[in-house]
Amino acid sequence: MKVFKPIFLVGLIVSILVGCGSNETATNSNDVESEWPDKITIVQMPDESNPNAGSKNEEFRIAMEEYLGIEVEELEGGDYSVGLEAMKAEKLEVMLVSPMSYYQAKKMADVEPLVTTESMGAKPYKSVFVTKSTRDDINSLEDLEGKTFAFVDPASSSGYVYPKAKILHSLGLDTDQLENPDYFFKTVAFSGKHDASLMGVVKGDYDAATVALQVIDSLVQADLIKEDDVKIIDETAEIANALYVIRRDIPQDLKDKIKEFYLQYRDEDYFESFYQDPSARFVEAKDADYAEIEEMIKLLKIEE
Repeated sequence: MKVFKPIFLVGLIVSILVGCGSNETATNSNDVESEWPDKITIVQMPDESNPNAGSKNEEFRIAMEEYLGIEVEELEGGDYSVGLEAMKAEKLEVMLVSPMSYYQAKKMADVEPLVTTESMGAKPYKSVFVTKSTRDDINSLEDLEGKTFAFVDPASSSGYVYPKAKILHSLGLDTDQLENPDYFFKTVAFSGKHDASLMGVVKGDYDAATVALQVIDSLVQADLIKEDDVKIIDETAEIANALYVIRRDIPQDLKDKIKEFYLQYRDEDYFESFYQDPSARFVEAKDADYAEIEEMIKLLKIEE
């Protein structure tokens, strides 16, 4: 899971959306058949729990810039919908998205999968249901009836789609009513971030919440919570990793060169910082690997 310091993307994207024209292009000296832009822009998604994100992202940006021979701008922000709008307006070339946001990106912005990550040493990417370790009355999904509960964001695979599907499948509930007050939960909130959901449980703002498994380790390592502050009462199936998408309309040779850069990147400090595994690597992302979540989105009636 990628984790980043938060830099507010919304204002930056709004400014480029209202700006005039698209990126200027320049003929690449290595391939006269294709015009490359003078600059490409990449958007990452943030998380507060990684103090090394800024420096490692800058090293990555510089390395990509040198590899491509054109300027690379890297933005960090936490709003998928704003980023997708910017990509649709041809103001971004590459963006890190969740599996659910990949489905939305294909509909909105005509993108194709670029790369994802593979990490043999990392914990499986899945969602877990957590409550305070002192809550003896909550030990299963059934025990969540009448309790306050937090999802992360309706556009989050691990913070909404997979856990909602798990609840519906396990308890036989109505997808259209699940988030209504006093249907099953007393109330349902959307915290906006995995960190906020987890901290909300620890502070008692929510009786329980669902978060990506790795977030617990991240906050423990950042000394924001203690390992025994929360307990896991259930979990989802494994989830496909987040992936980078790239605009389909940019020159093919540039797309190939960008993918080539990701696949050859071997900075172990970078992967240790973001994935807690120095052996992690970027691998080619394939559309077929995300078919399951497309079916889940349709099943849960959350296509729009």
